[in-house]
Amino acid sequence: MSDDRPSPAAAREGSMSYSESPTDDPASSGEEGREVPSSRGFLGRLLGAFSGDVADETAPDDIAPGSGATAPGIQNLLRLRVDDVAVPKSDIVAASVESALDDILQMFRDHGFSRLPVYRGTLDTPLGLIHMKDLALKYGFGAEAESPFEMRPMLRPLLYVPPSMPIGVLLQQMQQKRIHMALVIDEYGGVDGLITLEDLVEQVIGEIEDEHDELETGHWVVERPGQWLVDARADLHEIEAATGLRLAIDEGDEEVDTLGGLIGLIAGRVPAPGEVVTHPGGARFEIVEGDPRRLKRLRLRFPGTPDTPRRPIASPAPE
Repeated sequence: MSDDRPSPAAAREGSMSYSESPTDDPASSGEEGREVPSSRGFLGRLLGAFSGDVADETAPDDIAPGSGATAPGIQNLLRLRVDDVAVPKSDIVAASVESALDDILQMFRDHGFSRLPVYRGTLDTPLGLIHMKDLALKYGFGAEAESPFEMRPMLRPLLYVPPSMPIGVLLQQMQQKRIHMALVIDEYGGVDGLITLEDLVEQVIGEIEDEHDELETGHWVVERPGQWLVDARADLHEIEAATGLRLAIDEGDEEVDTLGGLIGLIAGRVPAPGEVVTHPGGARFEIVEGDPRRLKRLRLRFPGTPDTPRRPIASPAPE
């Protein structure tokens, strides 16, 4: 049996044969039916700032046009690598190419994503991505399917990139190839993470709240008694009221309003995913998701609650 896994060497070189997933349908590449954005569109201006060629009307007041200086957010394009931003493999929501139509529809409903990576056998053998729009146009809106459900003809290409690639380079590739999702490939050819265009843009302009984020009714999920999965942006006083724990600490002039801010205050830095920070009162916070600038999700264990073996995570909790 041949090995369909992406080559790490090709991922490093950025060659076309491995920067896009295999597909027999040339029309499936990118966003069909849309014009190629002009170079002065949003991404064009963003990448212009990255290269120091921002036009006068788009340059911030405190940055001289053409000077090569960059705004603080733009500097992340130069400073951060793909592995600083990517979603870890354990949190990737992906679908098997053998999945039934109902299973795929349920994944889109449950997670609110517009694209899902698709694999054969395991995630280390990716085939491409499926777009919710393609699925809806062919099988949704009450349409009568003329043939049994088959996912392969609807697959679009993915980008495959090494973890060391600067995110500014990946942003340029996504704009040029009109592919908004990439898998991070490790040195052995296995999948190590996932990154989207939205993840990259957020490193420049900050968190993007879409309609799914606005509809969220809470900032935590009770996984089991004494163990909660919590949004790092949750209000500290609300968490105290809900849990009955005393979490606020007296650090002189330092005041924090969110749970993520409290963790950073205790640790004296932004902890990395996988780290556990212990509160002076005995509660423990496992960092589930974050990047070098901020925390996103935490697992709160009440004092006296034992650790549980980490279960394979097929999908992230509501953000």
